[in-house]
Amino acid sequence: MPSSPLTSAPAAAAGLEGTSTAVFSIAELNRMARSALESALPLLWVGGEISNLTRASSGHLYFTLKDAAAQVRCAMWRNRAQLLAFRPENGMRVEARALVTLYEARGDYQLNVETLRPAGIGSLFEAFNRLKTRLAAEGLFDEAGRRPLPRFPRALGIVTSPQAAALHDVLVTLRRRAPHLPVVLYPAPVQGADAATRLVEAVSQAGRRAAADGIDVLLLVRGGGSIEDLWSFNDEALARALRAGQLPVVCGVGHESDFTIADFAADLRAPTPTSAAELASAGWYAARAELAVIEPRLQRALERRLGELAQRLDRAALRLVHPRERLRRERATLERLGERLHHAAERRLYRARLRTAQAGLRLNAVAPRPSALADRVGALGERLQRAAAQLLAQRHTRVDTLAAHLQHLAPQAVLARGYAIARDEQGRVLRSASAVRPGATVDVQLADGRLDTRVIGRGER
Repeated sequence: MPSSPLTSAPAAAAGLEGTSTAVFSIAELNRMARSALESALPLLWVGGEISNLTRASSGHLYFTLKDAAAQVRCAMWRNRAQLLAFRPENGMRVEARALVTLYEARGDYQLNVETLRPAGIGSLFEAFNRLKTRLAAEGLFDEAGRRPLPRFPRALGIVTSPQAAALHDVLVTLRRRAPHLPVVLYPAPVQGADAATRLVEAVSQAGRRAAADGIDVLLLVRGGGSIEDLWSFNDEALARALRAGQLPVVCGVGHESDFTIADFAADLRAPTPTSAAELASAGWYAARAELAVIEPRLQRALERRLGELAQRLDRAALRLVHPRERLRRERATLERLGERLHHAAERRLYRARLRTAQAGLRLNAVAPRPSALADRVGALGERLQRAAAQLLAQRHTRVDTLAAHLQHLAPQAVLARGYAIARDEQGRVLRSASAVRPGATVDVQLADGRLDTRVIGRGER
């Protein structure tokens, strides 16, 4: 029986080693190994379960085929992938017609897949579909039970592993979009035997501590991975805990093509952890743009209001009269009244003297004996003088009364009656107790001096 290339290639290399001192490069070695594999193993069918499926932007598919004992890397180029009649997904059992080869750049053994055909659903994927169907039939995924996210959350709770890259992505996104938003971490493993139980405990703890921690939105996040890596998020108890809690939950697990039971149970599904952070902070992020529009409107409204108040203040100031100006006006009025009184008294005296002179003339004319009437004339003169003196006294009394009334209006006279003038630290006259705060210094002006006082309290009048 002729030897296969797998046995003849090492033999040839051994022959070369024995007869030559040539040293092979890694590239040459990998090229020989690829040639030996492709020659020894022609196109064949391989059955297994798809895992770690990646769809490159170029259209190529990269995935792993595995069974209970082993796994192998596979690549399917775009010209072959676009001919498939179904969409490959993680967890699906397929049969691949492939060429066994070696990726020379890394020295990785892989299969170049020519075509795929379904061979039944993998056990994990089948369990996922059974649980999804049962919970959906119970109404656990109904839209009516989903809670809306608050537009402006006070704080966010995050359930994930402290070492997860998803946590870093979420924090970076929040620092960019809503840096003021507090974050509370409820740590739990996102992969492993007890991950599902720990995730349920973390979600329940977040619900119990929501009021104390001030959170009103919960983020459940994890990075991408195979269906096995994400299996903790397909737990029935976790799905029920998400629905039973009071907090709205945003689930951002895996990549855009990954779906878990937690995605369907959450109030909102995000394609990635970064998207989950963007959805939770969407209100605050949008408010920044709204504030940029509202700010100039507020500025204009404030300036307009300040202008109106300034005009009102100017009009009020025009109507106000300072006490000094009021005293000056009263003093001028008093002087005018005094002058009028003086002129009136002089006119009366002149008229009285004129009447006296006329009476004397008449008396002299009618009195045959002026000497006999001298006493009477003297008496009349005295009466006239007394009347004039009495009239002058009355006018002086009225002037004094007006002066005393004017004196009562003077600030010094008001202070002398027991009143005081209080001024604040800037020298402004205080008219209300609300205008001064406890502990402030108040200057009190009395009739005979000033007092520096400190306010220890305020009271109602």
